[in-house]
Amino acid sequence: MAAKGLLRFLVALLLLVGCLGRPIPPSPSPSSAPPKTVDGITAIYNFGDSISDTGNFIREGAVGMMERTGGLPYGSAIGGPTGRCSDGYLMIDFLAKDLGLPLLSPYLDKGADFTHGVNFAVTGATALDTATLAKMGVNMAHTNSSLGVQLQRFKDFMANTTKSSSEMREKLASSLVMVGEIGGNDYNYAFATNRPQANNSGLYNIGHMLTGAVESLVLVPQVVNSITSAAKEVLDMGATRVVIPGNFPLGCVPSYLSAVNEQDKASYDGNGCLIGLNLFAQMHNVLLQQGIRELRQMYPSATIAYADYFTAYVQMLRGASKMGFDAASAFKACCGAGGGAYNVDVDRMCGATGTTVCARPEEYLSWDGVHLTQHGYKVMTELLYHRGLASPAPVKFPRQ
Repeated sequence: MAAKGLLRFLVALLLLVGCLGRPIPPSPSPSSAPPKTVDGITAIYNFGDSISDTGNFIREGAVGMMERTGGLPYGSAIGGPTGRCSDGYLMIDFLAKDLGLPLLSPYLDKGADFTHGVNFAVTGATALDTATLAKMGVNMAHTNSSLGVQLQRFKDFMANTTKSSSEMREKLASSLVMVGEIGGNDYNYAFATNRPQANNSGLYNIGHMLTGAVESLVLVPQVVNSITSAAKEVLDMGATRVVIPGNFPLGCVPSYLSAVNEQDKASYDGNGCLIGLNLFAQMHNVLLQQGIRELRQMYPSATIAYADYFTAYVQMLRGASKMGFDAASAFKACCGAGGGAYNVDVDRMCGATGTTVCARPEEYLSWDGVHLTQHGYKVMTELLYHRGLASPAPVKFPRQ
């Protein structure tokens, strides 16, 4: 890959840090009527990053390169921005609806009703804590709310809302715990820390970028261990149904495709995705699944599901038309600039001057080149929790 292509690729990696916003919107109002439980699930507890953050990051006082996501057109499908990195609802929202539960409020919304669950996810969050990343020379974190911090908030919440360990275990026995998706930002920060320097030679910069690539590879076992260790802790506390998602096929994401701009057709698979990036994502997923198998041996009475985000995304690409997407726009961002194959300009992300929004977001898979549209997240939820791509099934839904 040419140095110029690598440079653009590293810039794109910064975009996956997530979406930042200024206003603090109200949390969705919970239903006044008691929810109808599905398969005995009365609450959801969620850990993660921008894929599932429903407003924690903006309550941390977020600042950064994508602060425009705090305003329209983000949230345009649901009446306005809420801190969700999409035009509307996310997978965690659709899952809550499918379970007959209220939408999860962010943990940092202290006035919210947490009777039926809490969302601890924070945009830009990492699996490893910032101190560990800093020791490895990775200092790009945009939030200190790593998985460990989120886990501690969960422990504090459970301690403050239950009177004994037996009550806590009883509460968790009727809950669904989502550990991720998280970990992608650890790799992104490693690449970004080693981005090229304008005042250095080409050879120096190439070496610098290779260092970032090596650091990302080295991080994988540690990231996976952090995720499975967090899952083990919630299982020890009494959780009986845990979902651990894998990584997305990074080589299919418009922002990556646009930034790399690889001209060699041999670099792409039959779906139009970059082979190298997808192999990296799959390395994470393979190690994660091995860790999950070990957890299942340790906790045979618990249901520990692997949510296959990689396969779900690829299936949406392959079956775009059948799933309600415009197949010709499967790799294009609905909201962006630049046109072309991907409609992504790293200097003009969604909401910036000169960007436009497609007329029919529901026909697009990608919202801003990084995150999915509301329709994309809805279809993924269906594939994962109703079509078997979260396995074994963490919830038994009644047949439609």
